[in-house]
Amino acid sequence: MAELETAGFESDLSLFKYDNLERLPEEYRDLTEADRAARIESAREALGDDVIVLGHNYQRREIVDHADFIGDSYELSKRAANSEAEYVVFAGVTFMAESADIITDDDQTVLLPSMEASCPMAGMAEALQVDAAWQRIDDATGDREVIPVTYMNSYADLKAFCAEQGGLVCTSSNAADAFEWALDRGDAVLFLPDKHLGRNTAAELGIDPDAVAEWDPWSADAPDAADAAGADVVLWDGYCQVHERFEVDHVETVREDHGANVIVHPECRREVVVAADAAGSTSQICETIADAAPGETWAVGTEIHLVNHLQRWHPEVNVLPLCGDACMDCNAMRQIDPNYLTWLLESLAEGTVHNEVAVAPEEKELAATALDRMLEL
Repeated sequence: MAELETAGFESDLSLFKYDNLERLPEEYRDLTEADRAARIESAREALGDDVIVLGHNYQRREIVDHADFIGDSYELSKRAANSEAEYVVFAGVTFMAESADIITDDDQTVLLPSMEASCPMAGMAEALQVDAAWQRIDDATGDREVIPVTYMNSYADLKAFCAEQGGLVCTSSNAADAFEWALDRGDAVLFLPDKHLGRNTAAELGIDPDAVAEWDPWSADAPDAADAAGADVVLWDGYCQVHERFEVDHVETVREDHGANVIVHPECRREVVVAADAAGSTSQICETIADAAPGETWAVGTEIHLVNHLQRWHPEVNVLPLCGDACMDCNAMRQIDPNYLTWLLESLAEGTVHNEVAVAPEEKELAATALDRMLEL
C-alpha cells in the first residue's frame, strides 16, 4: 500500500488490490448451457431472497437471462441498495462491484463472479497515477482552482481522491451537470478517465475547443503542466476500447446501406457523435429503441451484446450494430462467463463465499461523498 501524497489516504494499484479473487475450479469449465442453466436455477431456488443477481447491459444473453435486474452500472448498484438481499452478485466489472459496495448496507456482501473482469478504461486512471499528475498540475495552475470530476467508470480510490480534492462523480447522463457544478466552484475541470466523454460534454456546454486540453500520462513527451494550466477543461488520456472503435465511415455506410437512424454512446469520438443522429447513455439508448416506431431502423454504436439484446427485446424495430461484423464486445465483461455464475451461486447455496469485493473504509466514506455530491445535482 502507498499513501496518496495529495489526498492523505493509502491505496494500491488495482492489479494488486484484487489479487485475492479466485479462479474458476476445473470441474466447472466444460458445462453445457442446458446443464448450467438448470444448476443456476436450482441454486437460485435454494438461496431465495438471500441473493440478488445484477446483469449489466453489456453481458451476454446467458448471463442476463438469469439476472434479477439488467441495466447500467449505477442503476444496478441502486437496485442492490434498495434490496434486502444478503448477497449481491454483480455480473459486471470490478469498479461496478465497488460502487455497489459503497452504497449498499454493511450487512450486504458484494461478489464478482470472475477475477479477470477489470475495465481497461478504469485502469487508465489509477489513483496513485492521478495523484502524481495532480501535484504537477496544481503546481502549474497557481491561484487557479482545478476541480476533479471522475466518470462512474473508475475505481473507488479515484472517486475518493476526487472527493478529497473537492470534486465529484458523474455518469454519462449527468456529466454536463457535473461540469457546471465544478466550474461554479473552481476555474477548471480535470475530467477522468474518458477523454471522449469529456470532450463531448465540453462541446455540449459550448466550451471553446481551444479551452480544452488533453493530459497524456503515458508519454515521456507529455506536455508540460503549464500547457494545460490555462484550460477550462483538462482531459485525462483514457478511453473505452469498444467505443473508440467507431468511425464516421461507419455512420455514413449504415445510412447509405440501410437508411438507418444512428445513436451512439458519448464515449465515442467527438466526430462520431457529431455525425450521429443522437447520443446517449446505455439507458438513453435503450429508451430510444423502446420508443421507436415499428419498422424503423436504428444503428447503435455501443457494445455488441446490448445491440443484440435490443433486437431481441424489440423485434418490431430493426436494430443494427453500427460497424456490422467488426463490432466488438467488451473483453472485460466477457470474463463473466456463465460457468463462473454457476460456481458462485452453487457455492453460496452451500455456504461458501467467493470473490467478495469490499472497499476499504476510508475510501468507501470518501467515495460515498463524491457520489452524494453527484446526487445533489
